[in-house]
Amino acid sequence: MGPALLGSVESGIIFALMAMGVYLTFRILNFPDLTVDGSFTTGGSVAAVMIVGGYPPIMATFVAMLAGLFFGSLTGILHTKGKINALLSGILSMIALYSINLRIMGKANIGLLGEETVMSQMGAFTSAFAQAFSQYSTLIFMAVFVVVIKLVVDWFLDTEVGLALRATGDNPRMIRSFSANTDNTIIIGLALSNGLVALSGALMAQYQGFSDVSMGIGMIIIGLASVIIGEAIFGNRSIKRATLAVIGGAIIYRLVVAIALRVGLSPSDMKLMTALIVIVALITPKIISSMKEKKKKADRRKQITESRNPAQ
Repeated sequence: MGPALLGSVESGIIFALMAMGVYLTFRILNFPDLTVDGSFTTGGSVAAVMIVGGYPPIMATFVAMLAGLFFGSLTGILHTKGKINALLSGILSMIALYSINLRIMGKANIGLLGEETVMSQMGAFTSAFAQAFSQYSTLIFMAVFVVVIKLVVDWFLDTEVGLALRATGDNPRMIRSFSANTDNTIIIGLALSNGLVALSGALMAQYQGFSDVSMGIGMIIIGLASVIIGEAIFGNRSIKRATLAVIGGAIIYRLVVAIALRVGLSPSDMKLMTALIVIVALITPKIISSMKEKKKKADRRKQITESRNPAQ
């Protein structure tokens, strides 16, 4: 596997965690949460500051995830208790997090080159046992880790709280009629979503060797692209299949980006290309469905005509 392809798959697996967070809000909760752009950077910022400060990388990554849980729950509180529109509450949190992230880092970016990270630890561990697989240490570790997170998410969504979360997104009025507190389920859902996003941001900062205050810009579009591409290719008939589709969508998205860069597309056009991918992925199923519907109507009219004018 070439370095470019390997890097695309590795970054795609890391982004899969963020995409699963986006899936929880947009598909399960039906909540347009824009906090993602801010909480992704928060994860990277907290992890970078703690690692540079001498804390163990695993602890730094865990605390980064807790920071995402906290800010995600704040978005939920703004919406449920403050009665602020769902879209606006996410925008407000995203804007606030830009300044908060700058405060956390103390400057626009923090380098991690030369620092011990989760990735370097996994590389050293793999090299000690199997030198031939040392270059695949990040891929192996992240693949196993993401699969574990996927299984945990699948399990959670089948629990009583998880089912209440799914019901809140499908029909909040119905679930309230069973005396369920939809405010709490929304807050829990947003907290879990942004926890996954911050975890992804923390791992991405360690993978790329730095944390930057602007590293989260456009993450919501990347997450949506991963969800939509994955569902279009792998389907979403069940929760287990949908979460697997999200992981596959994130990897495919990164491979598409790598191919686009290889054929000469400018890196500055990546956001435009992402937007176009999302637009095409959203429009194409509707066009195909419309064409199938027209074909069915045409066949039906043909059958009616033939029944009225039977062959002599």
